[in-house]
Amino acid sequence: MSEIKNIAVLTSGGDSPGMNAAIRAVVRAGIYHGANMFGVRRGYDGLVNGEIIPMDAKSVANIIQRGGTILKTARSEEFKSIEGRTKAYENIKKLGINGLVVIGGDGTFTGASKFIEEFDIPIVGIPGTIDNDLAGTDFTIGYDTAINTVVDAVDKIRDTAESHDRLFVVEVMGRDSGLIALRSGISTGAEAVLIPELTVDYQAIMKRLDQTRKNKSSRIIIVAEGDNEGGLVVAEKIKESFPHYDVRVSILGHIQRGGKPSCMDRVLASRLGVASVEGLLEGRRGEMAGLICGQIHFTPFGKAIKHIDKINDNLTRIVEILSL
Repeated sequence: MSEIKNIAVLTSGGDSPGMNAAIRAVVRAGIYHGANMFGVRRGYDGLVNGEIIPMDAKSVANIIQRGGTILKTARSEEFKSIEGRTKAYENIKKLGINGLVVIGGDGTFTGASKFIEEFDIPIVGIPGTIDNDLAGTDFTIGYDTAINTVVDAVDKIRDTAESHDRLFVVEVMGRDSGLIALRSGISTGAEAVLIPELTVDYQAIMKRLDQTRKNKSSRIIIVAEGDNEGGLVVAEKIKESFPHYDVRVSILGHIQRGGKPSCMDRVLASRLGVASVEGLLEGRRGEMAGLICGQIHFTPFGKAIKHIDKINDNLTRIVEILSL
């Protein structure tokens, strides 16, 4: 084990269910290994402004089931400058902090990489994002809860769609990644799923809708927000082809970020929280702790933030097969 005795943890970027479980695991794992633990409020902004507080086991009691993040999160423009990062380093140096655990996504890890490069501070990351778009882990913290939130919402929408013979276009989160849309689309029986990674074939979609018209009294189309068209535009195109359809749009928005984390996300956050602290103490830096095939793996930040742009073709094929 290294001489790291003072460790700080922060959450940065968009919040995701399970971040609190990860904070809890980091703090308690650090205490277990004899480290003094600190929490940074409001992400990198808190590092720059000195919003750093001591944490103990009681600080993280009764939070594993809570959504959001007790440490708050923010995107910091000041941390993007050398002046801001210098202030951040001076603040942690005053407190003797010589190790950081950062919970977030690509922006979080990009900032951490720069911080390591300039000030040689050991940092290990934990993937906390509902998009599941980081390389080096099968799942990111918050993804499972987010897709279950979508599934629950779409099931309710399907009920009213059945009652009125309507077609619903449901827009879900995923600016750069369609994984929320794809998996929730399969699990809700959507007739089509539109994602940023694939070019939209409207002719094929309209043909499929026409074919399923006799078999179904309701139809659901899932659209990722990052798709070039967006839910409202997709709905208008469907109306043009099928003016007799009663087409409605539902944009789920930020409800996908909230709510109690699922069991899967709580366990994942707990495993990665412990792994991140033990990785720091073993001398790791500039790496993200992830879970691949059930085993802990560490991936350099530079590789982790290269978004997964290859969608599993079998998943898109399943959507087509089961939409009949």
